[in-house]
Amino acid sequence: MSLHLYDTATRSTREFHPARNATASIYVCGATVQGIPHIGHVRGALNYDVLRRWLAHGGLDVTLVRNVTDIDDKILAKAADAGRPWWEWAQIHERAFEDAYEALGCLPPSYMPRATGHVTQMVELMQRLIDMGHAYAAAGDVYFAVSTFPQYGALSGQKLEEVQQGESAATGKRDSRDFTLWKSAKPGEPSWPTPWGPGRPGWHLECSAMATAYLGSEFDIHGGGIDLIFPHHENEQAQSHAAGDGFARYWLHNAWVTMASEKMSKSLGNVVSIPAMLQQVRAPELRYYLVTPHYRSMIDYSEAALHEAVVAYGRIETFVRNVTGRLGAVEPGAVTAEFAAAMDDDLGTPAAIAAVHNAVREGNTALSSNQDSEARAAASAVRGMMAVLGLDPLSDRWSEESTTDAAHRNALASLVGALLEERQRARKERDFAAADAVRDRLLAAGITVEDTPDGPLWTLKDS
Repeated sequence: MSLHLYDTATRSTREFHPARNATASIYVCGATVQGIPHIGHVRGALNYDVLRRWLAHGGLDVTLVRNVTDIDDKILAKAADAGRPWWEWAQIHERAFEDAYEALGCLPPSYMPRATGHVTQMVELMQRLIDMGHAYAAAGDVYFAVSTFPQYGALSGQKLEEVQQGESAATGKRDSRDFTLWKSAKPGEPSWPTPWGPGRPGWHLECSAMATAYLGSEFDIHGGGIDLIFPHHENEQAQSHAAGDGFARYWLHNAWVTMASEKMSKSLGNVVSIPAMLQQVRAPELRYYLVTPHYRSMIDYSEAALHEAVVAYGRIETFVRNVTGRLGAVEPGAVTAEFAAAMDDDLGTPAAIAAVHNAVREGNTALSSNQDSEARAAASAVRGMMAVLGLDPLSDRWSEESTTDAAHRNALASLVGALLEERQRARKERDFAAADAVRDRLLAAGITVEDTPDGPLWTLKDS
């Protein structure tokens, strides 16, 4: 394996050399479980799933840790608004995220630690930082003293004099640039005992404690979205290095999924949830759509682009099914040199997918010319390459997603789309009675319609 990865810390593409022979260790910042996952949330998990699969394909024993942030200001606020216990709210949405990851074919993480289960490790890390002069306690809070760590800003490129943590002012904070490690208890909020008083952990502290608890003081790769570079990952690196830990050797960051060029987020109201998406396309088709672009490039979501992905995946699926239908079972084989070179070049999935389609074209030509051995070899290579991407159409994971189901789903989408166009025309002409009649027809058929800033979103009602 001669894998090269773009390392945010050095701003360069570096050859990957694991800290320990024949192994690879990865820590990925997982979900803050405050709501239902959308495609922007799961894109990163899919990207690091592909990385994990490629490392394993190269013969490495991979340990992947993906944490769960189950205590957070937003979780507390949303649970309170809903009148539900915070822990119940977190568990419900943690399950929703895990369902989404599983539905899209992510391998389960080696470990999935929750923040609330690692307070002991957090207290130990804070004590080390205080003893070394890098942190201080004040009025029940604990802060990291940024000025004591000259390398602060190395990961993100932030200039120390311009740092703004985005935290509210608090009694006892010595410098506005300092960030919170521990928050003192507030009435009605959950808390844990510490030597500095009861409270709850700060976000940045959680990941440093959990990463080192499972992967050791130094590990290979830390991954997350580009929005986490500052302040989250900058603060993770600072507190870990200040405590004497080598921490992550490579920092990888995936780009966003956007809609109309804006980051997909609940606050913008442009969320495309996984349950809703899987009513429109099959899971492997959605996975294909999200892993085909390079992990460091933005995806600007559109229905047209999603449809192109569905068609493209269908060409691959049809080819391997045609070969096996004519020639019998075909096992996944070795990937092509073209595919391997693409993946070794910073996980170049666009070029890797192009290599798959090249093999499909060659295989179809062989199939039409009755060159059975060449067709079989091409199908074997296609299965091998698609398996690395978690997309092998004939795998046990996806074989249940039959072409008949796809045809039914596509037919339904076409019919519903036509009715929604009719409804939109009626609304534009201010014929609201006709528009409501279309909505009622869909509702009677078990289809709900939600009007969003980006147009109507339809879903099948739960039975």
